[in-house]
Amino acid sequence: MATYLYRLGRLCFRRRRTVLAVWLAVLIAIGGGAAAFGGKTTEEFKVPGTEAQATLDRIKDTFPAQGHGSAQVVFRSDAAGGIAAPENARAVGEAVARIAAVPGVADIPDPYATGALSPDGTVALGLVSFDSKLGDITDQQRDAVKAAADPARAAGVTVAFGGDAYNKMAQVDGGEVIGLIVAGLVLVVTLGSLVAAGLPLVTALVGVGIAMAGVFTVAGSFEVISTAPVLALMVGLAVGIDYALFIVSRHRRHLAEGLEPEEAAARANATAGSAVVFAGLTVVAALAGLAVAGVPFLTVMGLAASAAVVVAVLVAITLLPAVLGFAGRGIDRLPVWRRALRTTGRTTLGERWAGFVVRRPLAVLLAGLTALVALAVPAASLTLGLPGGGSQAKGTDARTAYDLVDHSFGPGFNAPLVVVVDAAGAAQPEQAVQGVAERLGALPGVQTLLPPQLDGPSRTALVPVIPKTGPDHADTRQLVTDIRDQRDALRAETGARIDVTGTTAANIDVSAKLSDALPPFVAVIVGIALVLLALAFRSILVPLKAVAGFLLSITASLGAVVAVYQWGWLDGLIDVPKVGPVVSFVPILLIGVLFGLAMDYELFLVSGMKEHHVHGMEPREAVVAGVKNGARVVTAAALIMVAVFGSFVFGHDPIVQPIGFALAVGVLVDAFVVRMALVPAAMALFGRAAWWFPKSLDKVVPRVDMEGEQLMARLEPAAGAAAADPGAKLPERV
Repeated sequence: MATYLYRLGRLCFRRRRTVLAVWLAVLIAIGGGAAAFGGKTTEEFKVPGTEAQATLDRIKDTFPAQGHGSAQVVFRSDAAGGIAAPENARAVGEAVARIAAVPGVADIPDPYATGALSPDGTVALGLVSFDSKLGDITDQQRDAVKAAADPARAAGVTVAFGGDAYNKMAQVDGGEVIGLIVAGLVLVVTLGSLVAAGLPLVTALVGVGIAMAGVFTVAGSFEVISTAPVLALMVGLAVGIDYALFIVSRHRRHLAEGLEPEEAAARANATAGSAVVFAGLTVVAALAGLAVAGVPFLTVMGLAASAAVVVAVLVAITLLPAVLGFAGRGIDRLPVWRRALRTTGRTTLGERWAGFVVRRPLAVLLAGLTALVALAVPAASLTLGLPGGGSQAKGTDARTAYDLVDHSFGPGFNAPLVVVVDAAGAAQPEQAVQGVAERLGALPGVQTLLPPQLDGPSRTALVPVIPKTGPDHADTRQLVTDIRDQRDALRAETGARIDVTGTTAANIDVSAKLSDALPPFVAVIVGIALVLLALAFRSILVPLKAVAGFLLSITASLGAVVAVYQWGWLDGLIDVPKVGPVVSFVPILLIGVLFGLAMDYELFLVSGMKEHHVHGMEPREAVVAGVKNGARVVTAAALIMVAVFGSFVFGHDPIVQPIGFALAVGVLVDAFVVRMALVPAAMALFGRAAWWFPKSLDKVVPRVDMEGEQLMARLEPAAGAAAADPGAKLPERV
């Protein structure tokens, strides 16, 4: 691999104008495609095969409104007479009539006629039904519905809109700009000049631009969940900057050793570029592996992020060498920290740290393990759920509506369940539906039942069930289970079959399916890691150690997520909209993304150790040398990722925020505790055994030459001849 990347780097360096023109053309073409054919994303977390979704699909022709978008409109007045005062009733009635006339609105019953008034008489609740799916409701329709309530506002009535149609998720708040600024500062400190620091930022932005445009272009033809482009942005920025940083750092080291810019770029592409390709493959494999869960929206998220990583790798090994060609020896122009330009002749902090670790490996190993286990303890209490109106930021319209309903009617009105009664096998359908309703009403978790809706021709009825608890409460999940447990008894008594659906039940089913998917997904990830790392390092212990470290990072990160988002720790520092269950796909997404990033650091650090060991160093000396050469860059890369991921934590999106937090903590723990402490300690304890590989496998496993050993064997004789004869040139092909 190193040889091919060496040739590619040299070619791109020489043909830099052509390479730059091609990438700019790709960016313009895909960007134009997104503008012309791109579609909008969806907020629906649908999972085919779950009971709630299968039931919804089955009744969509009989009860089409169940498959359409809906919203709550909450009217409140604390004035004398409350919401039932004549002037308020007139204003609310006019607002309801105007909402019903908005194009796209199918129905909104008069809350006074249906009795949807709070017991204290201050709040009226209207339920807006649209005539299209949630994903097809436009922002213009939402705005028109809001504007239609102006008569009520003019009368002094508080109006708030919530429900599925107004629970906007996965919104980018602009915090990523702060992440980019911090990343730029880290690059300046690490590389020492504005020119060198600017190259990774520029190439990463080109890659992210292409990836994001591609995702929105695909959204024009396929259903893309709104979280997918945000995840692609998050991961694409982080890996794009990091991959470029590794190659630029190696390039500058070769320049300091006296190589010409072209040769330095080619060798950096061969060695650091090989690690980039392998690291990218692990990230892509992990993210594509999200398909194992069998959840379509999660598969889309994984594929979108995978595409961003693929583009980042291609940009790093083609566009970056071309840009290095434009920079030439001027890569260190505009220096801001001259110490960073000296690459040899001094003992670095990384070298001193590595020396300490190899002298006391067992103590470092035990201390690191103790810290990680302590951080992981809260993970045992992990509870999963999906965000709703209660997860929105305080002060937003959706959160206001949610809180008003919760306070005035009870939390269960924000978590309605729909029990579908198929009475086709019952002798008397109406009596069967009534019998089902009586049995359901007697369950301990039910607050009330709304009037059943019976469709005569199909002999199918909908029984709305209002729980006593909210959508993310454990008792609500238990109620869904209790209702389903009544299925056999009700069929025996009434001849009718029941199923549970609705948004709350669907979210519960999604969370359960994602929880069940975790073990097989982890098994797939571990298998991928073992194969790729065995292929890269030709070792047994190194892959096993890497997987163990990865699992420690995951559990520690999940522990931190539970402590903050489920227990409410750091509430004064991080503005968590609502403490409660962790977003159900955060753990599996964290595993997929962090696996690839953790393998990045493993590859960059351990490949340096192996490179020195291959060239004759003793194992412990090789560990110190590998950390010395890689610590500065790995530290910078980790800080950049933490900055990029962490910048999403200070937004208010209930999905993006915990994802950013989990990834930021995961990278921080994995880079600084696992890879910079536990890995050197374990490698020092392993000694030569770290590089043992069975002869039977050695014969069949292909050699990828990630450290460039075979390449250097070909280049060094030519370099020696060039030193003896200054007129000689390095070979055009190797």
